[in-house]
Amino acid sequence: FNSEFSQKERVYVLKGNKNILKNIQQSELKELTDYIEPNYQYHTLEAVNDPRYSEQWNLENINIEAAWKQAKGKGVTVAVIDTGVSRVPDLQRTEFVEGYDFVNDKKDATDDHGHGTHVAGTVAQSTNNRYGVAGVAYQAKIMPLKVLSAAGYGTISDIAEAIRFAADNKADIINMSLGGGGASQMMEDAINYAHEKGVVIVAAAGNSGLSSASYPSRYAKVISVSALNANNEKAFYSNYGVGVDISAPGGGQDKKILQETIDPSSGQAKMAGFMGTSMASPHVAGVAALIRSTGVKDPEKIRKILEESAREVENDKLNYYGFGQLDAEAAIKLAKKGQFPLRLDHDLLMKLLMLAVAYVFTALFSKSIRFTDLFHLGIVLGSCGFFLLKLVDIFDVPQWPLRLVSSPLGQWGNAIQGSVDINPIFASVLIPFCLMALLLGNRDAKWLAVGTSIGMAGFLTVTIFTSPDLWLLSSGLVSQIFLGVNALLCLALVNLSLKES
Repeated sequence: FNSEFSQKERVYVLKGNKNILKNIQQSELKELTDYIEPNYQYHTLEAVNDPRYSEQWNLENINIEAAWKQAKGKGVTVAVIDTGVSRVPDLQRTEFVEGYDFVNDKKDATDDHGHGTHVAGTVAQSTNNRYGVAGVAYQAKIMPLKVLSAAGYGTISDIAEAIRFAADNKADIINMSLGGGGASQMMEDAINYAHEKGVVIVAAAGNSGLSSASYPSRYAKVISVSALNANNEKAFYSNYGVGVDISAPGGGQDKKILQETIDPSSGQAKMAGFMGTSMASPHVAGVAALIRSTGVKDPEKIRKILEESAREVENDKLNYYGFGQLDAEAAIKLAKKGQFPLRLDHDLLMKLLMLAVAYVFTALFSKSIRFTDLFHLGIVLGSCGFFLLKLVDIFDVPQWPLRLVSSPLGQWGNAIQGSVDINPIFASVLIPFCLMALLLGNRDAKWLAVGTSIGMAGFLTVTIFTSPDLWLLSSGLVSQIFLGVNALLCLALVNLSLKES
């Protein structure tokens, strides 16, 4: 047909499929027309209409809008084990299922503190209601389970009972923005029970700035979440290190996490900015709900998707971020694919390469070397360290000795300082030279020095090609020349020592 508004332009619209379009474009009409093209359908670009949504930097940081195009959490129940949840105005459109107050032993799990309502808001604040702010999985259901009192404290027995209640009453996700105390067999049993029933369990890593996650987030079946500030850096208060699985926005002094909650003194609703790993955890629980709503039900698969889709942070020496920073868009894309590729640990691959290069160098001197246990020990110490120890989780002890043993000698400066920049004092011929000076006169021990020199040459050679940053030296070509020269000096030192043998 020809639209009455386009008669002068002689615009004609034909209904049909791609084959008709292709036939017309290849017909004689092509010579009689200016152009023949598809009449594409455009669509509205929906924007969230919550008036304070623009203040939620945290949702932008996890790429939530792209995720919402494919999932909003519909049909998923998230149990919020906390101080209870109050139906503030910005939770009126959020669907609730029956919960329980384990502190006061009653069905009404209303919040008398404010923490739980804030957490629930991050998970599923009513969205596109022209009021307040938005939530991560705003079509999910909330199961309010009160285990913490108005003062913010609760017992292990109540928390364990709440976990079992959630599992028995068809919760799909559990969020626990709480922690403290020590290990509890009762709680671990409850967590394992819920996990076996298909529940994803997420918990805050803790706010003590310690180098390991707190309980209950450190249990094997729990996804432990550290906190990021608005610059996507580790928040100053956040626990890190052993046990941390992933990181998410938790806020800082300048920019906090904004949700609607209650004023505990009056019980009235208010918009409030909180910060803490308590605020980071529900971001992950919310994205887990989005993943669950795409049809992925197994809790280990959901964990895998969260970990594999997280934005990886290079040189995360102290494990601030676990597998990386939460990315809702990437998580949903991965869930939709249904295939979960193995993410190879870049650092472990580099260590293996350093070891391999060291043994390639060994071939240059193979006729003169005695392949003793001390020689192989030196190769390992110089090239890669006992890097597999990085896979071992040891809680509640200083982590730097483990970092030291699992690092090659050239990275001991990093291990001690916990820094990214390579210390040129350690990453040089200096340590092999000192070992040679000390051990060359010893018939057996000298092979430790020889192995270390060759191992160090392997470490330095591989490091040249990894865009190294050396402490007190400029990055780029200067650093690469420094490393290359020292690698050659290590090999020259070996050659000299073998000639004198």
